[in-house]
Amino acid sequence: MMIKYRVHDVAKDLDVPNKEVLDILGKYVKEPKKHMTALEENELDIVFDRFTQDHAAQNFDAYFATRNAAKTEEKPTEKTAEKPSEKTAKNTQEPKKQNVNNNRNKNNDRRNNNGNNRNQNAQQNKPQRPAQNNQPSNNTPAQESTSEAPRRRVVDTRTVNVNIDKYNEKYDRLAYDKVKNDTVAAKQKINQKSQRRGKPRSAKRETEAERLNRIAAERKAKAITITVPDEITVGEFALRLKATSAEVIKKLMANGVFATINDTIDFDTAVLIADEFHAKVEKEVVVTIEDRIIDDSEDDDANLVPRAPVVVVMGHVDHGKTSILDAIRHANVTAGEAGGITQHIGAYRVNIDGKDITFLDTPGHAAFTTMRARGAMVTDIAVLVVAADDGIMPQTVEAINHAKAAGVSIIVAINKMDKPAANPDLVKQQLTEYELVPEEWGGDVPCIPVSAHTKMGIDDLLEMILLVAEMKELKANPDRAAKGTVIEARLDKGRGPVATVLVQNGTLHTGDIVVAGTTVGRIRAMMNERGERVKSAGPSVPVEVTGLNEVPVGGDTFNAVSDERLARELVEQRLTEQKEEMFNSQTKVTLDNLFEQMKEGEMKELKVIVKADVQGSVEAVRQSLEKLSNDEVRVHVIHGAVGAISESDVMLANASNAIIVGFNVRPDPVAEENAKRDGVDMRLYRIIYDCIEEIESAMKGMLAPKYREVFLGKAECREVYKITNVGMVIGGHVTSGKIVRGAQVRLVRDGIIVADDKIASLRRFKDDVKEVQDGYDCGITLERFSDIKLGDILEAYEMEEYRD
Repeated sequence: MMIKYRVHDVAKDLDVPNKEVLDILGKYVKEPKKHMTALEENELDIVFDRFTQDHAAQNFDAYFATRNAAKTEEKPTEKTAEKPSEKTAKNTQEPKKQNVNNNRNKNNDRRNNNGNNRNQNAQQNKPQRPAQNNQPSNNTPAQESTSEAPRRRVVDTRTVNVNIDKYNEKYDRLAYDKVKNDTVAAKQKINQKSQRRGKPRSAKRETEAERLNRIAAERKAKAITITVPDEITVGEFALRLKATSAEVIKKLMANGVFATINDTIDFDTAVLIADEFHAKVEKEVVVTIEDRIIDDSEDDDANLVPRAPVVVVMGHVDHGKTSILDAIRHANVTAGEAGGITQHIGAYRVNIDGKDITFLDTPGHAAFTTMRARGAMVTDIAVLVVAADDGIMPQTVEAINHAKAAGVSIIVAINKMDKPAANPDLVKQQLTEYELVPEEWGGDVPCIPVSAHTKMGIDDLLEMILLVAEMKELKANPDRAAKGTVIEARLDKGRGPVATVLVQNGTLHTGDIVVAGTTVGRIRAMMNERGERVKSAGPSVPVEVTGLNEVPVGGDTFNAVSDERLARELVEQRLTEQKEEMFNSQTKVTLDNLFEQMKEGEMKELKVIVKADVQGSVEAVRQSLEKLSNDEVRVHVIHGAVGAISESDVMLANASNAIIVGFNVRPDPVAEENAKRDGVDMRLYRIIYDCIEEIESAMKGMLAPKYREVFLGKAECREVYKITNVGMVIGGHVTSGKIVRGAQVRLVRDGIIVADDKIASLRRFKDDVKEVQDGYDCGITLERFSDIKLGDILEAYEMEEYRD
């Protein structure tokens, strides 16, 4: 049997790198070799012959000289070296005999054969090696024993040349050994029944009933305490009780409550069921982020100080609300409004006889219902402006209802008393119809005749406001975190989101962290109504603030908080809830509303993007446009925001086939250019009337057109011809009106409509004609119907589109 002699063994015995041996084999052997490849006898001969030729010596003079010199030096020490070498040899042989291993024996045989080969080749290599290494031959037994002892290696880390082949060889050998070991399957222990016979059996398996009884006993012995909120699902309740859902449902059914695992039970039911499981229940107190960062505690009377009244001015459009405020403030506000109509809520602070009054001016147009309601909710006194020459109008009634709903005191200002047609008594009489009885008539509603033009009665109105405010004893605590309401908000080109806020309690400082609805930010700057920078704003003070991350919605409550991280977390939570609410508000298709949904599929939709200068106007325009929806056309405002019309708005309009409505804003140059290029309809307005009228007229163009039938003429079939490649041809005579090519035609036979078709071709003699007048004969072919009889009447007509 041939012992495997691998390439790396040959290289090791010859004291050369693997690469040299592999290079020699690569020249003379066709099949490529690797360092782990076992070599055959002829391949070994090739390697040994090549190395013999390379290392052949020309003469042996130098070798004999060095050998004789070495012998004379080593003679005294030879005998002493033999004994320990013999001992070490014996010691190394003893464990080999004890640990008998087939692989070890094979390696030993291989090593012996390698040694024989080395001895055979040593005779030829002797002259060269001593000359190169200046060392004696390696075949002495003493040197063999010492070679097996561990050597101390010194690695020079400074050298640049690293023998990578040596490391590759090591890793390849390790990989080879691992693969060889993995292929040997480990013995598996098979536990048969015969082997387990006679051994003690394991304990008896616990039944389900026994397990339940054990758990119940454990619960009874050690009662658990759980926390339960106001409502909890059965599954969650079972988890907290450390019981199965089936057990809980069973107990519920025993108590007359039929609930599934996903149904909710209230706190009282949970207490009863938990008692049967020997568990104590505590009420779970849910502390939200709002509870942690927003202070809603009541103020002590000792901390309260008088505050200025907040007065809202309401009434019908063009009844002079802003003019009265203008007269009070001695400032021309009306000139700045388009068409003399108040477009935004303005908040102003006026000092009268050393006492401050905060005024809110609300628009009177029908579109601004929510802005009026918002103004009424945040104020203490409502001044209802009624024109003496006009009386109570629809928006006046709405303002009365808003003021009553908000529970604020109402003062009626009968304006335009300087006009000849002024009739204050008529106004008072109309007020009684809405449960507002003037003081002169024994009621509790002050009615002050004023004229904003001549300043008549303005002082009386202010005195009445101060008197009512004094009677109401308005107080607030300035020494706490600020709380108030966002009156109006807009996007300023230079300053970003700007909000007009009214502080209702506490004091707002520059640098405070504020949460307003779904917006959050740190107050960078505050300005009063005169445009002056202020560092703080107390109760009943309106200020314009900057520093919010987005434009808040008018009417949102704002709170000054201490923790910015929690504030941002709260805003994210509110945004998520808002998205979920919008998603849930969308109508899902059910069997009940399937028909309505199908009808809506036939409905045309006018998509609108609304951009305005302030948030209140966005809401007003959105509501006004959505009210224009009817049974056939629905107005859908897909986007509403504050600021100039941007490129993204045009892209959205182009993608969704919408029109852009701008209110007191202009498009930027890029947006305008893109709108022209894409053909996006962009409408810009300054007065809300024009906007509503134009959209309404556009909607009329979208209404489904109505059709009516217009009679053209009659023809009688007097002959029928069948022509190849043409079909049935009617030889007809026009009895009334005219027959027109392409017209709709009804075929009437014995007073019954047989077919409704269209005239395909019309001829007079051999010529195609567009129409044939009364009294003439003609040839007619129909598009589809061919079962024509003599005497049939053809009634030609067309459908005409018309609008109401």
